[in-house]
Order: sequence, then C-alpha cells, then structure tokens
Amino acid sequence: MADNVIGGGSQNPPPKVSGDAGPDGTLSAGVVVFDRSKNGSGPKAGPVTSATTWTPPACYYAPKYTPEQLQKYLEPIWEAGSTGHEWDLSQRKRYVEGEPYKDFNKEKAGEGYWWDSYVTPGRIGDPGALDCDDPIFWVDNNDDPPADIEQAITPEMLAQLAYAEIRVPTTEVDLAPDGETKVNLPTWMWLDGADFKPVSVTASVPLLGIQATTTAVPVSVRIEPGTSDAETYPPSGVCEINNGRIGEPYAEGKANRTPPCGVKYLRSSGDDAYKLQATVTWKIHWTGTGVAGQRPLPDGTFGGEQDVTVQEIQAVNR
Repeated sequence: MADNVIGGGSQNPPPKVSGDAGPDGTLSAGVVVFDRSKNGSGPKAGPVTSATTWTPPACYYAPKYTPEQLQKYLEPIWEAGSTGHEWDLSQRKRYVEGEPYKDFNKEKAGEGYWWDSYVTPGRIGDPGALDCDDPIFWVDNNDDPPADIEQAITPEMLAQLAYAEIRVPTTEVDLAPDGETKVNLPTWMWLDGADFKPVSVTASVPLLGIQATTTAVPVSVRIEPGTSDAETYPPSGVCEINNGRIGEPYAEGKANRTPPCGVKYLRSSGDDAYKLQATVTWKIHWTGTGVAGQRPLPDGTFGGEQDVTVQEIQAVNR
C-alpha cells in the first residue's frame, strides 16, 4: 500500500508526519488535515467510544498522485517483477494502454488526481484497514468520486475521521465526603462545568476544498458504584447535565438534602475500596461542506474510575 501522502510510494519517501498537533492545533495526516485546536486536552483526556457498534473508518480513498507521480510510483514496481508478470501486464493495460486509462492520464494533468487508499491515523494493523483494496482510479477536479467507492473521501467521511480524533476530559468526579465516606451516608457527586463543555475537531482536504467539523457535547454521566450494595441518586444512576454542570457541589447546610447526583453505600468496603466508575455520554454531530444544518453521529462515551473507601459509622459507648 502506498504511503499516506500525495505522491507517496517506495520511490518517493514522504516526509515524516508528527502525531502531535502543531502550535495552531493542526495535525496533518496525508491529504487530510485535522484542526484540533478546540479539542479536549490534559493528561487524562481520551477518545470517545461509540455507544453503538459503529466505528470510524479504518481506511479511505482520496487524491494521492498526479499522472507523473503515479508513473514514478508504478513503473519501478513493474520493472522489479516482484508482483508477477500477469499482474504487471494487467496494470500496464489499465494505466498505460487505454484499458481504460492511457499513458497515466498525462493528457489530463492539472485536471484531476489519481485517488488511492490511505490508512486512518492509529489504525495500521486494524483488519478494516485492508478493506480499501480497489485499484487506483482517476477523478476529475470538481467531480464526485465513483458512487460504488464507499470509502471515498467526502464531507461525511471527514466527519467520521474527525470523530476518531475527538478527545474529552477525564471523568473523575468531585465527591463529598471526598475519597472516604460512611455507610448509609449520601455522597454528593459533581463534575466541574468548566471542564465539561463542547469540544470539536475539524477535518479538511484543502486540495478538494471540503471540510467537516465534528462536535461532542456532554449530556449526562452514568454512576456505577462498584458494588451492588449501594443506591444511586437518581435511582437510574444517570445524572443529566444542567446549566453546564453535572451534579451539584456539596456546601454547608445541605446535609439533610438528597444529592441530585450521588451514591449511598449500604456496606463497608472493609480493608479495600470500591471502584466507582463515572461514564460521560457525549452527544455528537457534524456540519460540513454542502450540508445544511447538523447531522448526527453515534453518541460517544468516556469513563473514569476512582477508589472510594466506605467505613462503618462507629458508635460511641459511654
């Protein structure tokens, strides 16, 4: 498979592409450019997992060669003979002898590009990366790629690639009491609204003048106490976001109130601790070139785990 850059190939090694965003938040991955300047950050930020079985594509097709670049890429392969005489002959017929292309489409230089497959960043070795096995094909400028090429780059495909680049903050919740609580004592939980705000990534193909922005908005957190001997607030264990915040900070004077988001442990954790898990659901949508309004993508989730020690309330005998 050719390298992930325009004109890439074994005869024309591409420049190394950094996996980190530059000062302006952009990250180039071949012909697709990602702007992550509005993404989540921090040492514990991580990617969302689709709440369904859907996953972003592991490969896609996009412009990769000019006619001259394709010739420089393919001819040394044919001359080496390592791919077999019959395959080389069929390739020459396809790209040189007019079945259906002639002389690498040099007469159309500047009027379009040869499209080939790319592997999505981070998906090398994924079985899905082998799905893009169609032969290299030509697309004229301003024309759509062939309708039967499902993985061809489009604004919607860019939105799906941007989905894979979304990073959201850690979901470690604030607790009151913090870290150590008592049996049958309601523990208040909340997430800082300043951290839980929408994040977005924009993916674009400047060569084609198309782009898409994928945005993730936090909507709720699911509390799993780490034991069946517990009750959650609300009973469903799902705390909805309200006024940009999930849950409500504990403050003096609230001891007799039921927390809007929290948990009550019914049994001591003994010499150990319960593994409290908080999983935030992010509603995800995209907008892009030629698309009116917002289009939905599957919800994403991201969870975190923290220890909670639960002690028995000690009675004082006099």
